[in-house]
Amino acid sequence: MERMFSPWRMDYIRRGDAGGKGGRCIFCVEEPDREDPERLVLGIYPRTVAICNRYPYNNGHVLAAPRRHVGELSLLSGEEIAELFSLVALGTKALSDEYGPEGFNVGMNLGNAAGAGIEDHLHVHIVPRWKGDTNFMTAVQSTRVLPESLAQTHARLLPRFGTLRP
Repeated sequence: MERMFSPWRMDYIRRGDAGGKGGRCIFCVEEPDREDPERLVLGIYPRTVAICNRYPYNNGHVLAAPRRHVGELSLLSGEEIAELFSLVALGTKALSDEYGPEGFNVGMNLGNAAGAGIEDHLHVHIVPRWKGDTNFMTAVQSTRVLPESLAQTHARLLPRFGTLRP
């Protein structure tokens, strides 16, 4: 079995604050967090939140999460599940319209053994994909080459995260 290592993520995991500021979970956002450029918030909805991934696998890597701090899918209410997957649908549409990817990886890593970097607040990864979007830098040097800054990605996607469909 082949394995791909991404040691650049260890910095993120070792921080212990889930990448948040001052020990705050990155997904536990309030309305004022919209204005904080460090939070990379794309949309805050009644039960969910969308943010840009600070350590993206590709440009446009978005994270969708329930606003309630919960780590197990079985603990979500029906309303939270419905809104979360409406947000995933909105995210794929926003990324399709803005970046024109050829496909997506959409998924969750639930629990430490599954690779969850933030295991106590479940979230969905929405990663746009293109044929040939990885190259020798990733395979040989364990380095991702992203042609756009996080600030640029956030600015491009922000207007596309409007109202969720009921």
